[in-house]
Amino acid sequence: MTATGTPTFLGVVAEAALAVPGVAGLQPRLAHCLAAAAAPTRTDTAPHRMPPEAGVRADRAPDGSGWRIEVRCVLAEGYRALDTAQNVHDRVRTAFSSHLATHGAAEPVTVAITVTRIAARPATA
Repeated sequence: MTATGTPTFLGVVAEAALAVPGVAGLQPRLAHCLAAAAAPTRTDTAPHRMPPEAGVRADRAPDGSGWRIEVRCVLAEGYRALDTAQNVHDRVRTAFSSHLATHGAAEPVTVAITVTRIAARPATA
């Protein structure tokens, strides 16, 4: 797999994670936040939104033994964090492995889920 295929992989992972009930969003990694802050000032007034893929990291294992995926999740209040993180892990691993297989590259996949925060429910009026 080449680096040019990585954004597609990140999208597959982000989509799988966001489909899990209880996932409110994906938290961008520090590198993405710093890059956005260092970008030239925007002239329009629309707020800048990070793509969901910014909360995902996909790298080849240093020894070439497969892939390492990290997903940084923001969970919704009212869901059990452990169960939600396990569901994200399972869906991401399945989706990424399936995506690799469709490209003829069935390889081991290690997935790490980090819960960065619990998002409070919006107040009702």
